[in-house]
Amino acid sequence: MPMEISKFDYYLPPELIAQKPADSRSSSRMLVLNRSTGSISDTSFSQIAQYLRKGDCLVLNNTKVIPARFYAKKGTGAAIEGLFLSLEQTGWKVMLKNSSKIKEGQLIILLDREKKQFSFAKLVAKLQDGQAIIKPDSELEAEKILEHIGFTPLPPYIKRPEPSMQHKEDLQRYQTVYARHNGAIAAPTAGLHFTPEILEQVAKMGVAIAQVTLHVGAGTFLPVKSETLEEHKIHSEEYIIDETNAEIINNAINSGGRIIAVGTTAVRTLETAGLTANARKIIPSKGSTNLFIIPGFKFRITDAMITNFHLPKSTLLALVSAFAGLETTQKVYKHAVDAKYRFFSYGDCMLIM
Repeated sequence: MPMEISKFDYYLPPELIAQKPADSRSSSRMLVLNRSTGSISDTSFSQIAQYLRKGDCLVLNNTKVIPARFYAKKGTGAAIEGLFLSLEQTGWKVMLKNSSKIKEGQLIILLDREKKQFSFAKLVAKLQDGQAIIKPDSELEAEKILEHIGFTPLPPYIKRPEPSMQHKEDLQRYQTVYARHNGAIAAPTAGLHFTPEILEQVAKMGVAIAQVTLHVGAGTFLPVKSETLEEHKIHSEEYIIDETNAEIINNAINSGGRIIAVGTTAVRTLETAGLTANARKIIPSKGSTNLFIIPGFKFRITDAMITNFHLPKSTLLALVSAFAGLETTQKVYKHAVDAKYRFFSYGDCMLIM
């Protein structure tokens, strides 16, 4: 039976959408769900070590968010907002807002963080869904240009009327402390709660820590617009699991430890690898994944996960429902709303055991 997207809807008061991070990373609240008993408890992320044990393996996504949001203007002075998506042979693939009247071949003006002119950019091609190819008139590499003009690519539900006002805080807090490899345009938000001290604490307990890389793309925020999950075409994202970290994960599996994925991106990476091997083991690999995890999916690797609270009717909520059970997830989200948890990227988290 096709699964209707309406089953993944829930009521969320707008004031529960977190607009800024918690005062400190680990002070976020944490809801703990025991899948086998259905029990729910409320605690703080600072207590995460209590739920881990020697031999477990935490799997982190070490992708690094680039300052992908930028601002530009037309020759007339009209404002344009852009989001860097990827580097192509002909230029930058970007999302552009307020660019419908610009024709191919025309120039726009890229603005730096002080709203001053940085360089011109030519609109090379218009693509579907508001995407375009632009070519900045600069000798600098894309990464260096974005260091001059780019802002943290916060999701649309976090409002920043003046991005430069909170730019420094967002640059630091919309990034995990273990971010290593540039490439994401959205943070793997479950990892935002970790501090170096907590990672050190759990490592001393004998919990293994493995790192994988999945570069989170803009598609992570796209709502499902079809009536059923099966009709939705999920986005594709690049991932890497190297030999060293595959070995760490496999050692934990072989010694009976639990594999605890930090975030839905880590889950997708692990389960892509599990599908590739068609077994409960990880083979070092890299490529792109468009794995769509919905209720009925057979999890091969993931035993537990840490995840934030996700948007209604989203692919991420479908993934959580596949892991925890649809009815249980609905119950948990109702509890989280009633208990006034903070939702989405800068919000609180849940541990599903």
